[in-house]
Amino acid sequence: MAKPTADLSSFDALDIRAGKIVSVEDAATKKPTYRITVDLGPEIGQKVSCGAYRNYAKEDLAGKTVVCVVNFASKKMGPETSEVLILGIANEHGETTYLTTESGVPLGGPVF
Repeated sequence: MAKPTADLSSFDALDIRAGKIVSVEDAATKKPTYRITVDLGPEIGQKVSCGAYRNYAKEDLAGKTVVCVVNFASKKMGPETSEVLILGIANEHGETTYLTTESGVPLGGPVF
């Protein structure tokens, strides 16, 4: 279902950056999620995201470039705190597929 038209200022308010996954662990949540540490470059540093990427093996996620919203407030997920939202799309099986870049980009590079 399409969403209503948004003003460009809504997009401009989001700080969306490229980052690299540096570690992946099982999260201490009720739902099967990973605790993913993302390096967002020297300006932002490393942040944690709790995400439903269990259709990937942990070792397959490490080192991947992801696209993240970095200026949402932190969100408690059970005992975990998610500091950054890794963007993704559900595939035909309902599993989360992360958004990435086509080629190498600087860590913390902004999306525009």
